[in-house]
Amino acid sequence: MLNFHYPTLSQKFAERALTVILLGLGLGPMTIGSAAASSVIENDLSRCNSGDITAVLVTVQGIRTATGLIRVQSYPATEAAWLEKGQWLNRIEQRAKIGDMQFCLPVPKSGNYAIAVRHDKNNNGKTDISGDGGGFSQNPKISAFRAILGKSVVPVKKASFFAGSGVTRINILMRYR
Repeated sequence: MLNFHYPTLSQKFAERALTVILLGLGLGPMTIGSAAASSVIENDLSRCNSGDITAVLVTVQGIRTATGLIRVQSYPATEAAWLEKGQWLNRIEQRAKIGDMQFCLPVPKSGNYAIAVRHDKNNNGKTDISGDGGGFSQNPKISAFRAILGKSVVPVKKASFFAGSGVTRINILMRYR
């Protein structure tokens, strides 16, 4: 007689919730986006000091360890693009430092944007739920309930901000489990 393992409803629910939460956080595997607008760029802070660019100067606060990579991605503040693979505008990846780090992300023009940050502490390119950290522009609370319903853990309207001409400064607080 064949013996099949059928996960219980609670196991299925927990697995789905975890998957949705990780994807909603933008904490899936680190891959290069496929959209033409997606660019991996260097963290050139002098761009934000020149004043001749439309950009966001992001201060990431509360980085716990100096291991792994910090990844910062800018998105247009639309539901269609927010946290979708390959829909980000610019990405910066830099070795983590304890405390605060700054990143200069150019944006195409004045408008509404949202930023997602991820700390891949062991630099394995995978999400380690017990260790990796993350954060979003506007520092919204993360809703596991929304993830269980199949929605982003942070709606774009809660992470959205207006970047005017010149340099817009924002702070993002890292959250770790």
